[in-house]
Formats: sequence, C-alpha cells, structure tokens
Amino acid sequence: MIEVDHLTRIFRTYKKQPGFWGGVKGLVKREFEELAAANDISFSIKEGEFVGFLGPNGAGKTTTLKMLAGLIYPTSGSARVAGFDPTKRENAYRRIFALVLGQKNQLWWDLPAIESFLLLRHIYGIPAEQYQETLDELVDLLDVRPKLNVMVRELSLGERMKMELIAALLHRPRVLFLDEPTIGLDVASQRAVRSFLRAYNKRYKVTILLTSHYMADIQELCDRVIVIHKGNKIYDGDLNRLETGSAGTRQKIITFVPDLNSAESAGRVAFPADWQSAFGATTRDEVGKFHLRVPGPRVAEVSQEILNQGPVADITIEDVPLEDVIADLFERH
Repeated sequence: MIEVDHLTRIFRTYKKQPGFWGGVKGLVKREFEELAAANDISFSIKEGEFVGFLGPNGAGKTTTLKMLAGLIYPTSGSARVAGFDPTKRENAYRRIFALVLGQKNQLWWDLPAIESFLLLRHIYGIPAEQYQETLDELVDLLDVRPKLNVMVRELSLGERMKMELIAALLHRPRVLFLDEPTIGLDVASQRAVRSFLRAYNKRYKVTILLTSHYMADIQELCDRVIVIHKGNKIYDGDLNRLETGSAGTRQKIITFVPDLNSAESAGRVAFPADWQSAFGATTRDEVGKFHLRVPGPRVAEVSQEILNQGPVADITIEDVPLEDVIADLFERH
C-alpha cells in the first residue's frame, strides 16, 4: 500500500551571524547550511496496517508525512502510495488519502462544521446518499451530533478534533495520515478518539500511519512502529519486540519500601540502607524507596533476594514505560 524507497528531504536554511556586523555581512554574502529532515528513509506498509511513526521533535515525522501527501517534494528517493506517486499530485490520488494535522485546522473557523462538510462533499463530488450515510455513521461513532451546527471556533478542542476526523473521512479514503491527532486533548477525548480510530481501522481496513508523543496512543492502536531520529530510521518492527528490548526479555521495574517498624517488633535486622541487588543497578529516592530494573525472567529470584534482606512494607512490579524504552533508543543513536 505504501512504499518508501530512500526518501530524503534537504532543507537549505540561512545561517545567521551573531551581532550587528554579522547582520550587515548577511546582506552582502549569506552563508547557508543544509539540514536533512529525512535522510534515506525506506519502509513499506501493507494495506490495512495501523503503524506508529515515532521520533522526538524535529526528527522528520511531519516532513515525511507531507512528502507522502504530496505537499513537499523530496530531494531524492521515491514513494508510492496505493500505486500513486505523491509528487504528481493527481486528483485520483487526492481522493484516496487524507491528512490530519493535530496542530492545524482544515475546517472553516467561523462556520458550523456541517457547512464545511457540505463544501467538502462538493469538492470531492460525493453522491448525496453516500455523503449522508457516511456522515451519519461518523457523527454517531464520535457522538457529536448536537454540535454540528455550532461554529467551529466555539467548539472545545476535543470536539474540534472529532470534527476534523469526520472531515478527513467523508470521502472514505483508503489511506489516512495522522499527525498528533490527540495533542492537547483531555483524557476522555483521547480515549474517544483512540476508540474511534481502532474501530474504523478494523471495519474498513484503512491503512493508517500515526505520529504521536502520547505512548498510550501507540500502545493501544499499533502493533508495529517505525522510529526515526535526526532524519534517520533507527527501528522498524513489532511494538512488543521494541518493548522487550534487543535481549528478547521484557524488562521490569521493581519498587519496594523497607519496613523499619516491622523490623524492630519482630527482632529482625533492619533492611540495609545501602543495599545493592546482585542482579542489576539499584537506586534509592529521597523518600527511601528502592528501584530496580531487571529482566522479566529474574523477577521471582530478585523478589526473594529483597525479602531475604529484611522486612519490606510494600513491593511493586511493573513493565518499563514505553516512553523510557523509546528514550533509551534515542540515546543509543
């Protein structure tokens, strides 16, 4: 469905000189520097896949999506989406994809959303019966029918994003590019948008490429992720494999609190304040909690090691957050 082959985009920017005389010099002779927003990126996505596209700010995610949408021309390389070359910007291609930018609006600010939908119906040439059927389905799925006649600028951020999704899907695209669709939304709105996207993808087998800094979006929606950093692809594979790490074992965080009162009453030796596990780095925070990160298969023996040291008030075992896994990946590259 989506084929990206060595896609590269170079931006040439003016290199400003500090100070007054640097500014004067810039009027006569300017120096430029080149920035590779996307550097030799290659990947393929099958029809119906829901893929997460991750990276820190400035990694090149939005640039890549814009190249796939035909808004930016690549410096080199090629891309095919459903057999189309995005750089040609053919009308037939524009009818089979949609791009939603979480920080930009496509709806008319001073009009009710329903007016924008009617305009989009005529732009895409959607038959009246199909338009009404699609609109009713999307409005009910996102539960925004009472807000259709409210001016867009009077909607909440969550309501506005739901309307943006409806506008993007009215023409029933086969490919959906989503750039931070849940940015700034409250927890309830994020959950509603995720639920909608999951159901829509399963029902219509729409190919979706999603960027998000909210790891909950990625974990709930995507089985596969592509990670880029400084314009380069550094990972492409299953989310589970990324979470378990290159060693193939899921890492876990163990947190526990020594119980000093229990030690005194039971006559046992108090838990040693400078204790270090034999199975990994051990840290202690300002309130006295110990934290360890250990491979999943060793959780049982590490827990026993802790209990053998002295009385413990509480112990918690959990997976390492995906945010930490991604951050570690960035640091290694």
